[in-house]
Amino acid sequence: MMRLLIVILFVVVAVTSVGAAGYGVARGPTPVLNSADFPAVFGGQSGVHLKTDRCGQVRELEYMALPGTVFKLVNTIHRGDSTVYGVETDEYPAPRDVRLYVDSRFLDLVAVLPKPRTRVLPPRDNVVAALRGATGNPYVWGGNVRSGIPEMEKLYRGEIRGGRFGLLTLAGLDCSGLLYFATGGWTPRNTSQLITYGQGVDVAGKGVAAIVPLLQPLDLIVWYGHVIIVLDRDTAIESRLACGKPGNGGVVVTPLSQRLTEVMVTRRPVNNVAAERHHDTFVVRRWYGER
Repeated sequence: MMRLLIVILFVVVAVTSVGAAGYGVARGPTPVLNSADFPAVFGGQSGVHLKTDRCGQVRELEYMALPGTVFKLVNTIHRGDSTVYGVETDEYPAPRDVRLYVDSRFLDLVAVLPKPRTRVLPPRDNVVAALRGATGNPYVWGGNVRSGIPEMEKLYRGEIRGGRFGLLTLAGLDCSGLLYFATGGWTPRNTSQLITYGQGVDVAGKGVAAIVPLLQPLDLIVWYGHVIIVLDRDTAIESRLACGKPGNGGVVVTPLSQRLTEVMVTRRPVNNVAAERHHDTFVVRRWYGER
């Protein structure tokens, strides 16, 4: 009689409390995921593939915490040889159904709540210059560190074959990440916060010709899911995902009137998106010098 040998392979995942070290401080730019399975995202079973969607984006990446960001450690997850912390941070209020995770190797652990990351708003001209300097950078979902994290290549075995250069290091910017990068992490990280950030500009019911003269450098044309930043009276800048096109999009500068006209094909200007809660609207927020 033949015997069938069945071998079941599994990975032991243990979740424990954090113990004495209740906080972690990012020692450098740190990827924050909405999944605890870092090895599956950065390398996969083969060790040479980055987990991306059909648009080449790592959807598990929520954002990249800047050096000095303070995390409250919620729990510890041991997966094989790796240790991942479930975390919370005041710098990134996650949606109710999203949990945040950080690889332990990016953190310095402390028992007492440390001081928050020092934030300094650069001068307006410096912010504008940083925005302009990012033109041509690739679009990276959750990206807000233009040069990425070189350590990613050392920490994970994954490498990109036939993909865009620098993708494993997460070098690039998404729409709100572009502003976050240019302000040194001063501004809110997501559009869900930017739509109420600063003061509203009265644009309700106005057309393109009436809105453009009202705009000032660094004003935000924003709705849930995207933000366009005014550079000057003539131009705007944004990081756009162009799925399926070479590079899948990136940071582009366009004529302000042209871009606003494109937006208003499908959206109408209002003064308060949060109150109206329509999906076909946008607001203009003026934040620089308003806080």
